Amino acid sequence: MSGIDIFAWIVLIVLIASTVFVVIFLAMLPGMIAKRRDHPWKEAVTVGGWVTLFLGFALWPLVLIWAYVDIPRKAVPERAP
Repeated sequence: MSGIDIFAWIVLIVLIASTVFVVIFLAMLPGMIAKRRDHPWKEAVTVGGWVTLFLGFALWPLVLIWAYVDIPRKAVPERAP
């Protein structure tokens, strides 16, 4: 094996490792955002992010939007003195 072959293997390993890291990070991202924003369904958003990993990220944009959208909580009426 020449030096070029060794360099090519190193580049290939680095590319595979970085691709795996990016895919895992993208699967975790909606859940991290939902937890940071205290989303009412943060567990479901987290699961949705990981499920899209196995579906080829087809629904990932919807899960990401879901992480940002909250249902407004009902306001507590004020009491009259």
